[in-house]
Amino acid sequence: MTATFLAPPPLPAEDNGVVEVLAPGTETTVQDVPGRIGYWPVGVPPSGPMDPLSFRLANRAVANPEGAPALECTASGPVLRFSDDRLVCVTGADMGASLDGEPIAPWVPALARAGTVLTLRGLRGPGLRSYIAIEGGLDVPVYLGSASTFTLGGFGGHQGRSLVAGDRLLLGSRQPGNGVGVHAGGPSAGDIPQLSRAWTLAVLEGPHAAPDFFTVEDIDLLYASTWTVHHNSNRTGVRLIGPKPRFARSDGGDAGLHPSNIHDNGYAVGTVDFTGDMPILLGPDGPSLGGFVCPATVVRADLWKLGQLAPGDTVRLVAIDPASARELERRQESLVRTMSGARYRRHSWMRPQRDPAGGILLRLDERADNPRPSVTYRRSGDRHLLVEYGPMVLDLALRCRVHALERWLDGHPQPGVVDATPGIRSLLVQLDSRVSSVEALAGVLATAEDQLGGTDELEIPGRIVHLPLSWDDPSTREAIARYMATVRDDAPWCPWNIEFIRRINGLDSVDDVYRTVFGASYLVLGLGDVYLGAPVATPLDPRHRLVTTKYNPARTWTPENAVGIGGAYLCVYGMEGPGGYQFVGRTVPVWSATAEGPNFEPGVPWLLRQFDQLRFYPVSGDELADLRYAVRAGTHELRVEPTTFSLGEHQRFLAAEATSIEVFRHRQQEAFNCERGRWQDQGEVTA
Repeated sequence: MTATFLAPPPLPAEDNGVVEVLAPGTETTVQDVPGRIGYWPVGVPPSGPMDPLSFRLANRAVANPEGAPALECTASGPVLRFSDDRLVCVTGADMGASLDGEPIAPWVPALARAGTVLTLRGLRGPGLRSYIAIEGGLDVPVYLGSASTFTLGGFGGHQGRSLVAGDRLLLGSRQPGNGVGVHAGGPSAGDIPQLSRAWTLAVLEGPHAAPDFFTVEDIDLLYASTWTVHHNSNRTGVRLIGPKPRFARSDGGDAGLHPSNIHDNGYAVGTVDFTGDMPILLGPDGPSLGGFVCPATVVRADLWKLGQLAPGDTVRLVAIDPASARELERRQESLVRTMSGARYRRHSWMRPQRDPAGGILLRLDERADNPRPSVTYRRSGDRHLLVEYGPMVLDLALRCRVHALERWLDGHPQPGVVDATPGIRSLLVQLDSRVSSVEALAGVLATAEDQLGGTDELEIPGRIVHLPLSWDDPSTREAIARYMATVRDDAPWCPWNIEFIRRINGLDSVDDVYRTVFGASYLVLGLGDVYLGAPVATPLDPRHRLVTTKYNPARTWTPENAVGIGGAYLCVYGMEGPGGYQFVGRTVPVWSATAEGPNFEPGVPWLLRQFDQLRFYPVSGDELADLRYAVRAGTHELRVEPTTFSLGEHQRFLAAEATSIEVFRHRQQEAFNCERGRWQDQGEVTA
């Protein structure tokens, strides 16, 4: 999908007033609604408030547009001083807000006079996040079309970070009604969202439920269990503690050894992502692409609750039908629009209902008279449709089919479609559920299959990008040490990922791992695998495809631009953050927030493109440190050559080398099976 960049506007003078940050609170950031939309295909999350309902209602209470930039506060709030008279409203979790020491009621606008100090303290009840809307909104620069802060990426909001003492936030102009045509005022008492320590989340089943990925008993357990919110939860995702599933498969094949591993596909915000045995509710700062199964997805109208889930809270997941999801969203939108009389809370009309199809909307079988693979259309909540091609194997012909569908969507825009994120054998299409439905879109795309034609001779232009690689870099060693100290120290891939890669692939020495990685040409199949233009790529030659599994549970910290292998795929991490691929080293930045220098197109902060080819050359850790600085500064130009990927030529190569490839795969599979047997003996996976 094509994205348009908006240049940051010049900073205004302080004539409109400012808010001075006297104390920042634990983590206070600027957010807006709907956040950063249209960049999911390149790994830029929407960000925005984690509780969008409380955020929107706070803005409406002070007569701002519902999406105007405002503040999100986590666990404890800030102390702010106003330079002029402004209406303010504090919503969400109760943090004991006061103006000059006088308590103010939550969810009700109050007038902050010039010089007044607004103070939010710590939590005084359930919930985790509060929201502060100020009349006129906050006047901050727009980055990629949004004012939302993405702290992990270092952009958006106020200088790309959480607030600190001494910050001065510029305010927007005060305009009565601000063009929305209503008077300021909070929601009626009966419509205020109710916070709890025991939550119920409405979900729709899919995309990866029973029987393809989980057993029916697993899904029964998912809904019957009371889950506990893990302390290691944040805006990227809320981790849940509970029972382990048994899964319907013994492993993930060439996607990884653990049965939770799949070929990377796009994720929906709010999806229940099983990273190994632990489910994570993906948040608005979560990854757009990944290789784990997701049996259910929180409906749009209940996403606000993710922002209020505090460590130790309990969660029950309740499957509902699409009609109930639409009605729940309609009532919520009515509440935001009218602020009263919306009868937002649930009534007897919303009853639990399981989906006997497990989220599968439609299947098209492979046909002898039509040059296309089979297609499965999977629901991923009420805002995403996952289109999967062929069997669950790594086949570049399937990726080319995904490419053809993506191009068809570009040429045939559909009502409500926001963006499309290609995976290895799938395309995740995001839409506005207020405009269209995933059911309607599935029907349109099924009809479109006959228009795509054959792809066997498809040729796609790309580039060969040569990247330096510091093998077994000290930063990746540090990440493994942190994992062992804070997550688990008995993992089969510890203490050295490269030795684990050698063992699971049946190679004679770690030198063989080294030679394989540096001898491969990796085809980029997706971007944003772990944020910000991070490529997921696989070697063109199957004899270079080292197969591993992903960390279980995932790491909480990965160094920026670490290079790892998960399943049969290689990834370059776009930024610091969580991760699960097995490390081989580290390279130079693949993302530049300023898009400066010879390696980045003006206004395009990601380095790589779909169907580029990556080739690594070895450098030392010290040399890499110098190169990383030079690439950031725009003083070093990477070697880049034009090329074309021809599917027909690739398939002829596979046919010519079939015997040698089969010998390699047989040896690799024997080692893979041996490792799986070892895992079964150790209780890592069930038999």
